[in-house]
Amino acid sequence: MGLLDGKVAVVTGAASGIGLATARRFAAEGASVVIVDRNAEAGELAAKEIDGRFVSGNVGDADAWTEIVATAEEAFGGLDIAYLNAGITTGEGNIAALTDKQYRRIMAANVDGVVFGARAAIPAIAKRGGGAIVATASLAGLIAFPPDPIYNMTKHAVVGFIRGIAPQLEAQGITANCVCPGIVATGLVDEEARTRLEGAGFVLIEPEEIAAAVLDCVTGTATGQAVVCQAGREPVPYQFHDVPGPRRGEQRDWRALGQNE
Repeated sequence: MGLLDGKVAVVTGAASGIGLATARRFAAEGASVVIVDRNAEAGELAAKEIDGRFVSGNVGDADAWTEIVATAEEAFGGLDIAYLNAGITTGEGNIAALTDKQYRRIMAANVDGVVFGARAAIPAIAKRGGGAIVATASLAGLIAFPPDPIYNMTKHAVVGFIRGIAPQLEAQGITANCVCPGIVATGLVDEEARTRLEGAGFVLIEPEEIAAAVLDCVTGTATGQAVVCQAGREPVPYQFHDVPGPRRGEQRDWRALGQNE
């Protein structure tokens, strides 16, 4: 008996890398999986391998999410899990050289794809009585990452978004977490970079390790976490610290603003 028997999952960026490893893991645990990717050939092969469904689409296009959720509901009867994994880098470390095209492309994939995906998935998951949303962030969502400042910014956005929606979703029985891997052996790391990293003794993380962390997120009860995944270490929730409070005046918790106004 699998951990996800009877569950239905959507996985974006699932034709390769972390997404493919996670789709395979979900299927092995009994889930029916909708694979979403822009690579139609690889996506179709992946869906066939795990007896799932494939949707070719741009996750940064809000309209595409209507088809994605509809496919899950029509093919498998509903939606329980949304793994919002699709993401790219700019490949540009010099902010002065960043083009508008590079900027819009990464914002669509890394930020819009998570926001639009969560917005579309939440009502469908709520209809099933609850479930889980997981997004792929990065260690770059927790630290400074000068080699690609825009990628850095988008991953901080993912962490902030997930932490922001998590308390709102608890009443609907939906958990929201993100995984924050170090450098993973995926297509985002080209051969030149991989050779350089390995030559320096830097151990890359295998996609299957991240898939295991994602599975823990969707089967657990914790919410609002950013789970750090590093080679050779067990995944661990990042410990956020509250900011210093005001020194004078009315002491109020800003997180409660608007709730009882």
